[in-house]
Amino acid sequence: MTDELKKIGTFEGRDVLEATLESETGVSIAVIGYGAVIRDWRVPVEGGMRSVLLGFDRFEDYPDHSPYFGAIAGRVANRIGGSCFTLNGKEYRLPANEGPNHLHGGPKGIGRQVWDMEPLGKEAVRLSLSSPDGQMGYPGTLDIAVTYRLSGNCLRVEFSAETDAPTPVNIVQHNYFNLMGEGNVGSHTLQAPASAYTVPGEGLIPTGEIRPVTGTHLDFRKPRRLSDEAGEPIAYDNNLVLDTGRDLSAPAAVATAPDGSLTLTLKTDQPGLQVYTGDKMNVAVPGLGGRRYPRFGGLCLEDQNFPDAINNPHFPSPVVTPERPYRHWCEIEIG
Repeated sequence: MTDELKKIGTFEGRDVLEATLESETGVSIAVIGYGAVIRDWRVPVEGGMRSVLLGFDRFEDYPDHSPYFGAIAGRVANRIGGSCFTLNGKEYRLPANEGPNHLHGGPKGIGRQVWDMEPLGKEAVRLSLSSPDGQMGYPGTLDIAVTYRLSGNCLRVEFSAETDAPTPVNIVQHNYFNLMGEGNVGSHTLQAPASAYTVPGEGLIPTGEIRPVTGTHLDFRKPRRLSDEAGEPIAYDNNLVLDTGRDLSAPAAVATAPDGSLTLTLKTDQPGLQVYTGDKMNVAVPGLGGRRYPRFGGLCLEDQNFPDAINNPHFPSPVVTPERPYRHWCEIEIG
C-alpha cells in the first residue's frame, strides 16, 4: 500500500499522504489525506495539460491558507444557524466559526483532519475517518468513508457514514473549479435544473422560505453567465433546490469555459446545489504552479442537503441513525 502513496507533509503528528489517480484519457487527479482534499485535477487540452481546480503545491499551505480548497466538508457542511440544534429533545451546542454560526463542521471539521488512505489500483482511492462522539459538539461516533473513482474524464465520489446514535450529517465535496485554469470565473456559464432556491437571511442562514427562481439571477434553467451585464462577476453563495423527480442520470449542473474549451457536468443524488463564486477568497500565498488566485477565482458546485436543514423540519432531514446510514454519490466529468 505505502508503495503507491507519497508522503507530502505532517499534520498534528500524522503523516499526510498523497495518491495520484490516472485514467486512459490522460486525466490526472492528486488526492491527499488531509481533509480528503483533491489537491490538483489536470485534463488534457490542446497544447498540453490544464489544472482545472484551485489548490496548492505545498501541503503546508492548506492548514494555514485554504478556504476548503478541494476538501470534503462536514460532519455537516454549509451552515447551522446559531451553532445549535435540538435532536430528540436535547439541545446540542456547536463551536461557532463564522460569526454566530457553525460552518462546514466547525474549526476542526472533517475537512481539517488527516484521513486514512487505501489505494484501490491506479484509478481509485478510499479514504476513511472516525469522528468520535462529541467531536465539534455532535452526538454519536461517525465512521466516514469517501471513495474517489476515476474513469476516463469522469470522477465518481461515493460517500458513506455509519453512526451509533442519531446525528445530523451532510458530507460535501468543496472543489473550486476554474475551467480556464486562471483568472476569474465570471465569464463561465452555468446551467442547473433548479426551479427554486432557499431564501438566505442574515449570515446566509435560510429563512425557511423556498422561493421560485423565475425572474431572479438564480434562474439557471437555461445557461447563464456568472457575471452581470457589465461583465463583473456576481457574488453567488446560494443553495439551489434541484427539481424533484429529475432524472438522476442527467446533469444537476453544467458549467462551460468561456472559450468552450472545457465543459464540466455534475450528477448527484442530493436535493440541493450550493453555487459559490469565491467572492470571499483572499488567498495570501501562491497556488498551483505559482498562480495567484484572485477574488472570484473559483466556482464551487457543492451537491448537498439544504443549509441549516436540522433547524428546518420542512427541509429534507439530515438525520442519520444506526438503522439508516448516510449514503451520497456524485459524478463530475470535465472534458
